[in-house]
Amino acid sequence: MSTVPNTNSNENAVEKVLDMPKYSVVEKNEMFEERHYPVSKWASCKIMGIVLKDALMTGFSKLFEYIEGQNQPGQKVEMTAPVATKIVPGAGPNCKSTFTVSFFIPPENADNPPKPTDPDVFIETWPAQTIYAKRFDGFSNDEEWVSKGEELAQQLGNKPLNRTFWFTAAYDGPYKTFDRRNEVWYLKEDK
Repeated sequence: MSTVPNTNSNENAVEKVLDMPKYSVVEKNEMFEERHYPVSKWASCKIMGIVLKDALMTGFSKLFEYIEGQNQPGQKVEMTAPVATKIVPGAGPNCKSTFTVSFFIPPENADNPPKPTDPDVFIETWPAQTIYAKRFDGFSNDEEWVSKGEELAQQLGNKPLNRTFWFTAAYDGPYKTFDRRNEVWYLKEDK
């Protein structure tokens, strides 16, 4: 296993490098990466809805308020990447899905994250886990997220994965126009 550097840089622009969860690459090919992540903490918000973009905007706003100081003791927390969204699809095309939007808690706050004051925001611990990740660039929309998620599921074939939910992971702010990093994830299941 090799350790991937924790960077999010763009040589053509000066921008702050954000903390990201560390991981090691188990397998890499032209279609996807298999990664192992250690235990990590996340601030999360669960939204029921039909449209990913709307759920993401709602969750992002609540989580941004949390890191800006809407917490006890009113402490600012550094922005991190990615903004991860767990999607548990509804039973049918017009049924609500469950979207859990999450911000990674940076290492300096992980042992004692500030307590959210918004009842919709909660702190959760993600266990050590292995995920399959497919990376793509550009500005993504709901259709592209779904298309890339389906593409990854097909590319994984018979690999052991949990198909009851999947994730989107957006690494860049809205003002970054080049070399954008988007990913879709599936969680590997133990056999």
